[in-house]
Amino acid sequence: MFFRKSTDNDRWIIVGLGNIGSQYDNTRHNCGFAVVDILASEYGIDVSKKKFQGTIGEGKIQGEKVVLVKPSTYMNLSGECVSKVMNWYKATLDKLIIIYDDIDIETGAVRVRAKGRAGSHRGMKSVIEHLGTTDFPRVRLGIGKQPSFMDLAQYVIGYFTTEELEKIIEGRKKASEAVVSIITKGCDFTMNKFNCGEK
Repeated sequence: MFFRKSTDNDRWIIVGLGNIGSQYDNTRHNCGFAVVDILASEYGIDVSKKKFQGTIGEGKIQGEKVVLVKPSTYMNLSGECVSKVMNWYKATLDKLIIIYDDIDIETGAVRVRAKGRAGSHRGMKSVIEHLGTTDFPRVRLGIGKQPSFMDLAQYVIGYFTTEELEKIIEGRKKASEAVVSIITKGCDFTMNKFNCGEK
């Protein structure tokens, strides 16, 4: 897939991964959607236009043009929406930010990467497959590993426990701040700030 060289007028494409349907609201797998909702609320962006197999909203964050995206393909096919948005806006990979949950990070912790593989996350696998590269920024919000007695699929579409909820609410807010930091200060600065103390 071809992406043009960056220009000063490029929009940031900010994608939160999740599953559509009210039954998935506030589940572990919908952390990406939740962070997009926080950004939409804070910056007055209406994310309701149905397009590109998702819902999108255009606006500005700290003076930078952005497109907020929530794929409606369900998690495993997220890349279909992302690739269509990227092609339509002729966006550059350095201005794409994917936000998603990660079982390999403790609940509520945030990690930022400039590139990397998908791990076990099927939504990210789909995005990488459709874009043909791993070279784009991402913000990962930890949901912790599932208990040994629980299937992974059951765990990620489940709800947070009371004990986890306070951590995840704080983590969603922190993840939204990481997105703004990438936009305003760059990925390297943001990694240094938010990955401090990473094990």
